[in-house]
Amino acid sequence: MKKTPPLRAIQAFEAFGRLGTVTAAANELGVSVGAVSQQIRKIEDALKASLLERRGRTVTLTALGRIYHTAVSVGFDHIREAHDVIERAKSADTLTISCLPSLASKWIAPQLLDWQIGNPGATVRLIGSEQEPRFGDDQADFRISYGTKIHNFDHYTELFTDFVVPACAPGLLARNPLEKASDILDFPLLGVEWASDHRSPPSWAEWAASIGASYRRKSGEVAFSLSSAAIDAAVNERGFVLAQLSMAADDIASGRLIVPFDQRLRLAEAYFLAWDRAVLTKPFGPELRSWIVSISKRLGLVSTAGAGQPAGEARTR
Repeated sequence: MKKTPPLRAIQAFEAFGRLGTVTAAANELGVSVGAVSQQIRKIEDALKASLLERRGRTVTLTALGRIYHTAVSVGFDHIREAHDVIERAKSADTLTISCLPSLASKWIAPQLLDWQIGNPGATVRLIGSEQEPRFGDDQADFRISYGTKIHNFDHYTELFTDFVVPACAPGLLARNPLEKASDILDFPLLGVEWASDHRSPPSWAEWAASIGASYRRKSGEVAFSLSSAAIDAAVNERGFVLAQLSMAADDIASGRLIVPFDQRLRLAEAYFLAWDRAVLTKPFGPELRSWIVSISKRLGLVSTAGAGQPAGEARTR
């Protein structure tokens, strides 16, 4: 293998080709103009090729110089990108959570405000997005998502498997009382159908089968692509929704939604938390990860507490 020029010499040449003058390269590297020129001559001697064309005070790259600069620049670009990644990782300014939109607005956002109050030195940025980020490229530190997308990441943990339960606004039942769980199927039904890359939550047909009833569209059904939109429609007395407990908990606790028959169905897959390993070197990074995991465990316990009960046995008024 032929001996390559010293790395310091290649660095000086790359800076000259990128900045356009020997003086600018010297200023960036913190050395003298003569030192830059000397390093570039070392490369020319090693390669036995002229990389610079000198005309008086003007110095430009030769044809071979341009070819060589294009090749070596790739490596230095990667080095600068690696430096940027480390600088972002060390930055104490912001922790960024990328999260599925409905989960962001209905589950983690309200609780995140409480966590930030308890950690006053932390700044958290919450992004609602269906797209899975690429850590390092998209400047996200954490990702909360669902299902098989977990395999897109190197560092992750499952959080909880959610349940759906039929819920509606109190005013809807005030006008139309229920006698049995199957009467819910006579109301306008609000469904949720996710994009094809996510397995959708249980449908009204599945819920009907779980209580031994036949699925019928007596009052029609409207399907939403966002679980949060379906829950909001139910709050506005537009019908019954199969609400995910993670997202409807606040509405149920406040009385904006009620669960007349607590007949739950489990989602097919789990939500998960993934993280960029570099975030664990940031202030508050490990604490935020632990907090997300802990609130998920509490939610998992609450969600499974009422699962498996026959329709009509557990009621929430």
